[in-house]
Amino acid sequence: MYGSAAHNIYAQNNVEVESPAKLIEMLYEGVLRFNAQAKKAIKDGDIEKRVYWINRSTSIIVELVSILDLNQGGVSEYLNGLYNYEIQLLAEANMDNDISKIDEVSNVFKGLSDAWRETNNVAH
Repeated sequence: MYGSAAHNIYAQNNVEVESPAKLIEMLYEGVLRFNAQAKKAIKDGDIEKRVYWINRSTSIIVELVSILDLNQGGVSEYLNGLYNYEIQLLAEANMDNDISKIDEVSNVFKGLSDAWRETNNVAH
């Protein structure tokens, strides 16, 4: 279910990943961090940084889509649709300079992160 490409994101940055569950948690946290940076860039009127941080966040979500095992049905299919909607929101936020859309994505990923940690008992 978890592709090596996701692992490579962190391996390239010399981050040790203990488990696939921890990797997902780290990816969710990355979206939240990058969204916070994108919001700051919008508030600062820095177009280049806005684009950079939204692209980083989008790249993580694209990776999350790519590692879904859609043969599992149910939850995987739901997450596929949810992740793709979040990508769309980030694209709109980027085009429209819209912090509220970034907040919406962040709220979703905060919920996903909390649920993931609870479900997988990943120590924080």
